[in-house]
This record gives sequence, C-alpha cells and structure tokens, in this order.
Amino acid sequence: MELIKGIKAIDLGLWVDSCKTLVLADFHLGYEEELNQKGILIPRTLYKDVIDRLEKIFAEINSKISTIIINGDLKHEFGRISSQEWQEVMRLLTYLGRKCDKIVLVRGNHDTILGPIADKQKIKIVDELILDFTDEKGKKNEIVITHGHKEPKEIKDIIIIGHEHPAIGLQEDARREKYKCYLLGKYRGKILIVQPSFNLLNEGTDVLFNELLSPLLDDVSKFKLFIVDEKRKKILDFGKVKEWNTGQ
Repeated sequence: MELIKGIKAIDLGLWVDSCKTLVLADFHLGYEEELNQKGILIPRTLYKDVIDRLEKIFAEINSKISTIIINGDLKHEFGRISSQEWQEVMRLLTYLGRKCDKIVLVRGNHDTILGPIADKQKIKIVDELILDFTDEKGKKNEIVITHGHKEPKEIKDIIIIGHEHPAIGLQEDARREKYKCYLLGKYRGKILIVQPSFNLLNEGTDVLFNELLSPLLDDVSKFKLFIVDEKRKKILDFGKVKEWNTGQ
C-alpha cells in the first residue's frame, strides 16, 4: 500500500523505492526478559516471530536493498544491555546485514546504551538521518527519519517517526481487537508518517483513547489511518482518525 507516491507500507516496514531503503522501528528486543523479571512468565519466542515477519517483507520487496534503517528502540532496557538484548540484537543485526549493503541505527529513547553493540557490528548511530527522495514527477525532496521522542533538528519535506507505536481498537459487539496502524498527516505543513512498532508482543497505543507521547503529535483526528491486517496480509485504508472516534 502506497502511503504517498514512492513510499510504500509493507507490513510493519516502510519501503522508499527511489533510494532502495527499508525503514523499521521499535523492535524492543529483550522485552520478554523484563516481563519475566516482573513475574510474567512467557516463552521467549519474539525473536523467531520477528525473523518470520521480516522474511515476508523481504520476499515482497524482492529487489536489492541499499540501506536498512532502524528508527529507534532496537532494544528495550533503558540503562543497561541485558543478556537477552545482547544476544538477540547481535543476531538481528547480522541477519539484516545479509539483506542490504548498509544498516543505520537512529537513536531512540530506549537506546541510551547501544554503543557497544553498534561498535561490535561497525554500524553508525545517528540522532536523525536525511534521505534524498525523488517523487513520481522526478521532483527532488528530502526525508528526515527521526525516532519521534523529540523534535527533529531539521524539518524536511517528509518526516518519518516511530516511538508512538500507533494502533487502533475496533469493536464488534462485546469484542474489541487492537490493530497496529500507520498514521499519515501533517507537522508544520510537512508530510508526517508515523509507523507502527515491530514489537510483536505489544499491539501499541490506541490513538482513539490513549494519551500520545511524541511532541510531533497533538491532534491526530485529521490524520489518515492505515491498518496492518496481519490475517489478510494487507494494509487497509480506514479513512481519517476522526471518523472512528465517536468522542470527536
């Protein structure tokens, strides 16, 4: 599903065709270890599920990938690197490195201690990244990719953020089910795309009811909503957020 011309949502990843770049966000690897420490005993299957999901994305792209950008919160712990994080982040970066020419890590609010892993893998960490983008008319634009927990230093034609983990809860009779989603709107007159989290254990923040975290997001009622329907393996255009929020 093209969110805008030249930028396509493929499951939980954004594909920028003109520069052959895949943008992924918010893996939060190591999340299970934190849950286990809190007494919530769940099997540690997240890494395998992530790889399975990524394989489907790569199969759909089916072309050479120049760059994979991880847009923040690759790991979950704030102040340390847990043993699970070290093992799984290293494995994931090695796996992704076989799929592209270059990996870039954009620093998220959970990435306060990521340097030792990045150094080991010889991967660059940045606070934000600027991409050249050519639209369907051949016009040159720029994309700023930033995690979204703070405002970007530079406002470009298109802004891509993660951080918010957008989702929407849909209700049928007594049953309410939450779906990960993309948001497409404006920030300071520029195009803003908010992508869903790749943390498969947490559906995310319900944009209809929960308080939003990113300073780039205030009123999202006019934002377009694109739902990731894993069962149908489709991205579905659900119109504007305000059409689903009965309180607006």
